[in-house]
Amino acid sequence: MKLLLTSGGVTNASIRAALVDLLGKPVEESTALCIPTGMYAHPWVGPGVRTWEFISGRSENPMVDLGWKSVGVLELTALPSLDRERWVPVVEEADVLLVSGGDVLYLCHWMRESGLADLLPSLTETVWVGVSAGSMVMTPRIGSYFVAWAAAPSDKTLGVVDFSIFPHLDHPAMPGNRLADAERWAADIGVPAYAIDDETALKVVDGAVEVISEGHWTPLGH
Repeated sequence: MKLLLTSGGVTNASIRAALVDLLGKPVEESTALCIPTGMYAHPWVGPGVRTWEFISGRSENPMVDLGWKSVGVLELTALPSLDRERWVPVVEEADVLLVSGGDVLYLCHWMRESGLADLLPSLTETVWVGVSAGSMVMTPRIGSYFVAWAAAPSDKTLGVVDFSIFPHLDHPAMPGNRLADAERWAADIGVPAYAIDDETALKVVDGAVEVISEGHWTPLGH
């Protein structure tokens, strides 16, 4: 699987160019599935209007509204009640998975429960585009700083990559996301990490990481 791990979505021309490079063809010729599941458990989002805005391409995070050939919805909480033959081919045929922000550990739980996490290693040509929690879920752990879901057994996530992510660096609506906060978080995370703002993404292919940015970012613990 090829990864484009963003903080705020495809927010600038450099990140979009990286996406097209990963796809190997224009966005307009590519099929997408969006995954809104992580939004339900986040106190700032939840089910309802914000989730609909993401699915319909009307959110503040450019992902669903990029001009895809087609966009479908993959709801992870529904998958355990379906035969795998109903949904696995749909995932395998998609060029890209667009994964919303929200609660990282809730998303991680449903990725495992749904069987999507087990399917990831076989999706070698699929592009995963995450925003915030949708990016952090691919890391080994998120640190206690980002644990919100009361049912979470730990801060461990999928570990598809070997580094962690501190998103929304210096976001004006998030006073607890300054560099000093990121440095305190990184001191206990135990793995290399990146603090990235909403104009930055991490492009990962075969384990090689490339920082794509028109904003600012900082490596932590490298």
